[in-house]
Amino acid sequence: MAEDLSGFSLLELFKLEAESQTAILSAGVLAIEESSRSPQTIEAMMRAAHSLKGAARIVALEPAVRVAHALEDCFVAAGKGAMTLQAGHVDVLLEAVDFLSSIARDADALSAGSSWPARAERLVADLASLPARPATPPSPPAAAAGPPPSAETEVTPPPEPPRQETTPPVAPEPPADASSAKPRIAEPADRVVRVSADSLTRLVGLAGESLVEARQLRPFVDAILRLRGRQLELCDAIGLLEERLRASDSPIPAADADLLARSRRQSEDLLAEFTGQIEDFEAFARRNEDLSARLHHEVIQSRMRPLADGIRGFPRLVRDVSRTLEKQVRFEVIGDQTGVDRDILDKLEAPLSHLIRNALDHGIEKPEEREAAGKSATGTIRLEARHRAGMLSITLSDDGRGIDVERLRAKAVSRGLVAAQVAGQLTEVELLEFLFLPGFSTKEQVTEISGRGVGLDAVQTMVKAVGGNVRVATQPGRQTTFTLQLPITMSVIRALLVEIGGEPYAFPLTRIDQIVFCHHGSLRTVEGRQYFDRDGTAIGLVMATQVLGLDSRGTPADPMPIVVISDRGQQFGMIVDAFLGERDLEVRPLDPRLGKVPDINSASLLENGNPVLIVDVEDLVRSIDNLLAGRRLSRVEMERIAEQERRRKRILVVDDSITVRELERQLLQSRGFAVDVAVDGMDGWNAVRSGHYDLVVTDVDMPRMDGIGLVSLIKADPSRKDVPVVIVSYKDREEDRLRGLDAGANRYLTKSSFHDETFLNTIIDLIGEASP
Repeated sequence: MAEDLSGFSLLELFKLEAESQTAILSAGVLAIEESSRSPQTIEAMMRAAHSLKGAARIVALEPAVRVAHALEDCFVAAGKGAMTLQAGHVDVLLEAVDFLSSIARDADALSAGSSWPARAERLVADLASLPARPATPPSPPAAAAGPPPSAETEVTPPPEPPRQETTPPVAPEPPADASSAKPRIAEPADRVVRVSADSLTRLVGLAGESLVEARQLRPFVDAILRLRGRQLELCDAIGLLEERLRASDSPIPAADADLLARSRRQSEDLLAEFTGQIEDFEAFARRNEDLSARLHHEVIQSRMRPLADGIRGFPRLVRDVSRTLEKQVRFEVIGDQTGVDRDILDKLEAPLSHLIRNALDHGIEKPEEREAAGKSATGTIRLEARHRAGMLSITLSDDGRGIDVERLRAKAVSRGLVAAQVAGQLTEVELLEFLFLPGFSTKEQVTEISGRGVGLDAVQTMVKAVGGNVRVATQPGRQTTFTLQLPITMSVIRALLVEIGGEPYAFPLTRIDQIVFCHHGSLRTVEGRQYFDRDGTAIGLVMATQVLGLDSRGTPADPMPIVVISDRGQQFGMIVDAFLGERDLEVRPLDPRLGKVPDINSASLLENGNPVLIVDVEDLVRSIDNLLAGRRLSRVEMERIAEQERRRKRILVVDDSITVRELERQLLQSRGFAVDVAVDGMDGWNAVRSGHYDLVVTDVDMPRMDGIGLVSLIKADPSRKDVPVVIVSYKDREEDRLRGLDAGANRYLTKSSFHDETFLNTIIDLIGEASP
């Protein structure tokens, strides 16, 4: 479910959306310049332009509507093969993207007499001429030019050090008859091999499976050792029987004595042979597991690139921004050769860039202010990376003014994020978590460098997307430190295995705050909720079986094993059945047909071949919060609010545009409806399956699952087929309307209906007023 953005104006929402969508457009256009024109890239740009067009129409920015529509037409034509986007078209496309980005930031864009309409008309004409315009051929590549880095990677076998790609890969050999071709110097064949990124990803997967299979020999060895133990017991029993018979007064028949002696010799011979075979097999299992582990390690290492490859632009960034701000700053890097998975490294540049800009603007003081405080006139920003406990730890610190925690407390209260009485009781750690909320900023003025309140939220989103977490600490007047804990590779994670309801579950170590044992006598109960104390902080407790919907196995053990997890300032302790130890797990994505499985991120296999589910900590914290939310109320209040909620009709709004989504939410809430929102068709379907709604409002064009697919799923479900569905789309052609109605939609509206009462009247016609 999407975050609550109800406190934002529509223009603020449009600015936020424009920033994210123009980033998608810029990346796609640059990919065109790099000769990477995949259908997925074109489709992503088409959807981004479509969403921007709709959002601009909501806030009546007609110049932006026209330019976004012209961009969308270009991408639609490219997607259908009617035109081919070339590198020579990039300048016009980027100019249009810059136009959309600039108009979103211009507070006077809606004023009369602005230059935006004239600029828009020129851009629309330029974009319309692209299909007929001959594409300017790109500059001929140098002899060392080749495919973009994302298409392939270079693997340098040991013992040579990792090869830093300071120049593009060598181009393919030109045809023999190319008279104008320049000779090229080939890399030594025994030093560098060329492997595609997709092939390398498959190799990592196969190496991981090989390691899992090799580890499955260990339980087999243990089973054979148990059999040998039983064989040893049998030998002892035969020997004991022989001794007792010899000690008895009755003579033993010769035939029986001979049979007994032969049985003893055979059992001893079998035990000796069994022991020899087991020792050989155990040695084989150890060698096989060691070989698979080394193979897996080497393949993982082949995906590694030094951190330096991803931060080359940072010294220039620090230099340029510090000069703009009239500050003196030194940038230091420690551990720049630390290996980072190429997929993670590609995603690190943006969050680290955000953090550096924040340090320059918020943290480092101007020279005169630093000297007055007894500091050197030159500030320092330090980036440090290292491998620690099977994880990648990246720390970015500055020796600036630190974070004013009291100002942060006041800002949280003024924004209505927390009551003043509650804010006064929050710890420093809890207050610092507000920095990661969407739209939160302590900056009074918005500049090109910071102040829009989206930087740290974007940092946390990007870090969590790769399975990591980010934390902040500060010393007022001295230092601010951001610590990113990331997996070393995305294909294998270090995880804590626990038992819940008799089944194994895995918690990524990067998302665990702490594991503890707590005695029953240490618990405290306040308003029906249980807590335990950890370093002076009260941590709310919940049974893991209850959160995951599993059968409880009775009273927890004493002491109770507890996993402490947190997300966005919320912290909980989950009582599990047992700790099973740490493991390196090969991550296997869930089948996409399952959609988003609540509280679960992915899966893996244990050494014995049994599957284990890897939890989604962020989703888990939300589930715990939802589970406990109603219990903060007294019984009388709970019954009263429950009765109110039963009377209010609930509507689900599904749209990938935050501007449209929030407008629909506000319109419906203003008429008394209870409204939930979802960001795309898949998110909407999961919401419909897990809750009760009187009506669903959905867009058509959305990622992962479009509105037509959502309508079809709802109408095909026997228990939900009677839920009315209203499609609201910018597509106003008759064939589009018929397509939506054929899928089962009860009404098909265009988004122009927001400007009169059509939208609300349609809702009321279908389900009546919000309360009976």
